[in-house]
Amino acid sequence: MKFTYPKIEKLKSKTTIDLLFSKGASVSKYPLRLVYISGDFGENIPIKMGVSVSKKHFKNAVDRNYFKRVLRETYRLNKHLLLDNLNMPYAFMLLYQTKDRLSYEEINTKTIQLFEKFLVTIKKETL
Repeated sequence: MKFTYPKIEKLKSKTTIDLLFSKGASVSKYPLRLVYISGDFGENIPIKMGVSVSKKHFKNAVDRNYFKRVLRETYRLNKHLLLDNLNMPYAFMLLYQTKDRLSYEEINTKTIQLFEKFLVTIKKETL
């Protein structure tokens, strides 16, 4: 398993992002929220992932960029949890939704819990 986050997996399409927030579902595990939608998004890629940190909570771009880097890293290291259990393509947006400055270890454990909660949710939807 390669722990990479290549350019082709990055969610950049404005139409997909708009569709994600208008028709997508979400799963939360404080302080993270995962908004997702299934469907084919052009390439033959199982996951498209984007990250976002609110300007409302972190006014300085340096702080927002730090948490975006941490979210991308935790996704990169734990995406195998999603890839091993998904049977159709998904687009995701991972959001950091608090003013609290959690450590990398805390964010990493919350990301794992969030991915597990997501997998349970989609299994319930498919039944």
